[in-house]
Amino acid sequence: MVAQPITVPFVSFRPMERELDADLRAAFARVLDNSWYIEGKEDAAFEAAFADYCGAKYCVGCGNGLDALVLILKALGIGPGDEVIVPSNTFIATVLAISYAGATPVFVEPVLASYNIDPARIEAAITEKTKAIMAVHLYGQCADMDPILEIARAHGLKVVEDAAQAHGATYKGRRAGSLGDAAGFSFYPGKNLGALGDAGCVTTSDKALAEKIRALGNYGSDYKYHHIYKGQNSRLDEMQAAFLAAKLPHLDAMNAQRRTIAARYFAEITNPAVILPTVMPGCEHVFHIFAVRCKNRDALEKHLNERGVGTNKHYPTPIHLQGAYKELGIPAGALPLAEEISATELSLPMYYGMTEEQVTAVIDAVNSFKE
Repeated sequence: MVAQPITVPFVSFRPMERELDADLRAAFARVLDNSWYIEGKEDAAFEAAFADYCGAKYCVGCGNGLDALVLILKALGIGPGDEVIVPSNTFIATVLAISYAGATPVFVEPVLASYNIDPARIEAAITEKTKAIMAVHLYGQCADMDPILEIARAHGLKVVEDAAQAHGATYKGRRAGSLGDAAGFSFYPGKNLGALGDAGCVTTSDKALAEKIRALGNYGSDYKYHHIYKGQNSRLDEMQAAFLAAKLPHLDAMNAQRRTIAARYFAEITNPAVILPTVMPGCEHVFHIFAVRCKNRDALEKHLNERGVGTNKHYPTPIHLQGAYKELGIPAGALPLAEEISATELSLPMYYGMTEEQVTAVIDAVNSFKE
């Protein structure tokens, strides 16, 4: 018989779900038996555990990662007339949070090697309206936080981490979520630590900020029927908190396997047409996304897909060129590095439970590509 070619999906949850099946079912049963679904002991337990994991003093659960960032900005008093510095090569939720707070995004170019915002370009973008820097830890690697924090201190700015892709990532020995004034996390199912639905949280070591964020996410209420802010409804429900608590003890091991897969990609992908990502000094990458670049990205994608290798593009249009932000009037060519990443980036399969054979199939498919 002729051996069937190996198919490698871009992502699969099945290996993790099979391994944690008993724990996830027990979590479901526990919540159902307790018959308490919002702001209960599951929330409290997960928040305490995740704050401790990140090295922050407080964690406040919320509905999703976008809400986490919006709540942070609102709690910091950022709104109409204010500016927030942010990269353009990110998922739109990062920038939508700035818009939902009423502020204006100001885009700064990334470092091509890391894909993260370039600290050397930040100061030139600061104006009297600037109130914060949004540091996105893109693809699972922390932004270069020391110079960002130094600039922020010099100008009296807040630093917000968008850590939606960086669960467990470290910068000089400290975990994402403990590096800025506050951090927003998404627990969308595809994240390194994912819920079984939408969920998110904020981490911070500022008690007053944590209390304000919790109130803002609970209709502006600090206790029942007492409303001190014009808040919103964004809370982490008990079921998702229980699922996340079941997964959290396994996060480091799952991230370690991602790094093992990445190590094979780094060592064995030798195609000169493909530019591999760079792990920056002092960073421990968790490879939420393994992002390569290729001048003929679409041809590479077609080649891989025809060989049964799933791919994705993160993100094919930078935010400043999206129709949603046409009112900013930023023309094509204004942010060439962000635009280059958008035009050349391709994401290879990267998930917990990939087999050695699947990793080999990806490597062989990439290496067999000819421009």
